[in-house]
Amino acid sequence: MNVRVVRCSPEDLQKLQEISIETFKDTFQAQNSPENLKGYMERAFNNTQLEGELSNTHSEIYFIYFDEDLAGYLKVNINEAQTENMGDDSLEIERIYIQNKFQKHGLGKYLLNKAMEIAIEHHKKNIWLGVWEKNDNAIAFYKKMGFIQTGTHSFYMGDEEQTDFIMVKKI
Repeated sequence: MNVRVVRCSPEDLQKLQEISIETFKDTFQAQNSPENLKGYMERAFNNTQLEGELSNTHSEIYFIYFDEDLAGYLKVNINEAQTENMGDDSLEIERIYIQNKFQKHGLGKYLLNKAMEIAIEHHKKNIWLGVWEKNDNAIAFYKKMGFIQTGTHSFYMGDEEQTDFIMVKKI
């Protein structure tokens, strides 16, 4: 098994858009209406939005490759790029997605460890994320990795308000 983690650049926009849409749809289409899913993905993964994320100096996006195949990606935010005001001593994992066919190979843990490395490099004390309250597999994974639920926030899937658990891990 050969695993590589590579930072995304603006030249990776098309690949980032494709993997974002594929992994998000695979993860959430069974529990959401097609209209809400489509609306969210058009807003979150359009070229302008992703170009802004790639150029934001307070965000970093990484692809993970399993052998030579693009298997998933990680997006982390610090400072004002965080989606919630969690303070200057925190790093947010905004997205961590692995394609279905590459799950159960330890790649999520690999990306989580990468996020921890980045947090340490930036002298952060906490790492946090929001996870949908109905995403039982992800919640179990994050608990196993030492995250504790500390609160909730609203997440909008199209016009539907959903609840994300805020989970935090001290570094």
